Amino acid sequence: MSLPSNVHVSKHPCLMAKLSRLRSKGTDSREVKSLINEIALILGCEALATALTTHDGPKGETPVGYEYTTTTVQPQALSIIPILRSGLGMVEAIQTLLPEPVPVHHLGLYREPSTLEPVEYYNNLPHHVATSSDDPNTHASSLAIVVDPVIATGGTCVAAIQTLKEWGVKKIIVLSVIAAAEGVKHAAREWPEAVEIWVAGVDAELTSNGMLKPGVGDVGDRLFLTIGK
Repeated sequence: MSLPSNVHVSKHPCLMAKLSRLRSKGTDSREVKSLINEIALILGCEALATALTTHDGPKGETPVGYEYTTTTVQPQALSIIPILRSGLGMVEAIQTLLPEPVPVHHLGLYREPSTLEPVEYYNNLPHHVATSSDDPNTHASSLAIVVDPVIATGGTCVAAIQTLKEWGVKKIIVLSVIAAAEGVKHAAREWPEAVEIWVAGVDAELTSNGMLKPGVGDVGDRLFLTIGK
């Protein structure tokens, strides 16, 4: 399967086994939550290893009195952007990985059922309404880490990228558990010089109602026990 150069599919054996378990209809909500967290942790390790760099920080002292040079990561202006609601299941893993607490800014997007086009219903990016098209937004993060378990048509991911670009971010990492091939290609074409997409798996087929085949079902419903709503 040919994918754009800014799309990265993990080959980690543990991750692939966890994704297989997530696909099963017999996996209950508690395990779904654990699997989403664990997959996000592995994906995050791989993605952040390429997106962050280390720098010498101030001097520190060990418990037995030896001096050492601390290590910091750059860029420091980071934020996590979960796409509501299923993206919430990936936030804790990324918070665990990062050495310092970072802001979490939520984006609410849903697909209009008949057109499958994304509709934004919530945005808590600080100062996300630009005061001038000529002035950069100093409140925007240098690196935004978007977490959303599924990329189906790619429309939601594209809308999130557009929103973050308008907000003023410099670089975006998208972390997803699974993606449809055409959907991830669509998302990867949106601002390719600044966006890197990391996924645990790619499915070739997408149904007429925008579901991956075989996929993992509706992750939000599985996480929050709202199947059949």
